[in-house]
Amino acid sequence: MLETVETFVAAIISSLADDTFVKATLGNYKGEDKHLQKLNIRRLTTRKGARLYFLYRTDTRDTVKNHSLDEGAKLIGEKLGAEFFSGHLFTTVADYQIEIGKKGKSRLNVAKPTFKIAPPTDHDRKKKLQIDPDVFYLKALGIATDEGRIRDRQQDKWRQINKFVETLAKLFDKSQLADRQDLKIVDMGSGKGYLTFAAYDYFTNVRGINVTMTGVEAKSELAGQCNDIAQTCEFDGLKFVNGTIDNYETGNVDILIALHACDTATDDALYKGITAGAELIVAAPCCHREIRPQIKAPAMFKDILKHGVMLERTAETVTDGLRALLLERSGYSSRLFEFIAVEHTPKNNMLVGTRLATHKKSDDIEAQIAEIKTLYGIEGQRLEKLLTQKYKTKDVS
Repeated sequence: MLETVETFVAAIISSLADDTFVKATLGNYKGEDKHLQKLNIRRLTTRKGARLYFLYRTDTRDTVKNHSLDEGAKLIGEKLGAEFFSGHLFTTVADYQIEIGKKGKSRLNVAKPTFKIAPPTDHDRKKKLQIDPDVFYLKALGIATDEGRIRDRQQDKWRQINKFVETLAKLFDKSQLADRQDLKIVDMGSGKGYLTFAAYDYFTNVRGINVTMTGVEAKSELAGQCNDIAQTCEFDGLKFVNGTIDNYETGNVDILIALHACDTATDDALYKGITAGAELIVAAPCCHREIRPQIKAPAMFKDILKHGVMLERTAETVTDGLRALLLERSGYSSRLFEFIAVEHTPKNNMLVGTRLATHKKSDDIEAQIAEIKTLYGIEGQRLEKLLTQKYKTKDVS
């Protein structure tokens, strides 16, 4: 190992020992991975102790790894001069910059510190908000800066995250799950995992509940990235799987979430929740395409629904209204409401089903569904078809 590298690594070890470490970066990558660009290194305190997390920045996806302090410092020494040929260490005492050139020539510069205070590292400390803006996963997902400040362009997403958690907490407290100390949650169509991580963090670290949570995502790269972040956070009860809503088998589940599942994927998710006997089903429907081409305007509405915008809104209203009635027919109470102001996200409606202790008679609901379909000339709706097929199969067996 070059003497300058030894000095650089020694400075990292020393700063970690006396709590002056802020962050480190390795750059000028010349290894075999053609996509890798740089390596960011931060300190993280978890329930298992102090760790160094390595965030590998690439032009396709980011990968995170979690190491003990000793392992992390050793790994930095191994990578400098072999894969990365520049490094920058920030401490509250001094900044260290190393450059390694051809034929092993190198130099190490020491300068005045950029940062006067080391950032907090404990993501389990008491939270003033329901979700702490300084938690690691928000930084890894690009919502927050390394200093725990919400990025300006992510303010709407931040409000959406907190409002979702606030809404979910209230629904939980009013449900039959309120006193449970163990929860199984499935998030259908978890995407980048913003709300999945937030829900897990809230129930686990704020409420102290033992949570097993699965995010189901059709894009394998997103599922992989979220798994890396969950492992780095040591969120042992959280995992992400690559799969689709219609094909994933939930098993028994307490809370099923489906936010912005496109068109009939929302119906698939609602069906999964109903058949799994979920106590809470929380959906934010979007992209209502199934009903719109089927609608035949009643005579009294023909000059209203000739306008495309009115037809679209009517299709959305009828679709989600039918979904709410089908939830009620299946033994749930239902609520449709706007969970966040439209300026923060246009997909702001939420449909909630809360399982009832006693299944009410559904004859009136059945008649109302039939009347609505007749009025608008609707031949079929995805959730109704799925439930009908289930009952037919059950009757045959």
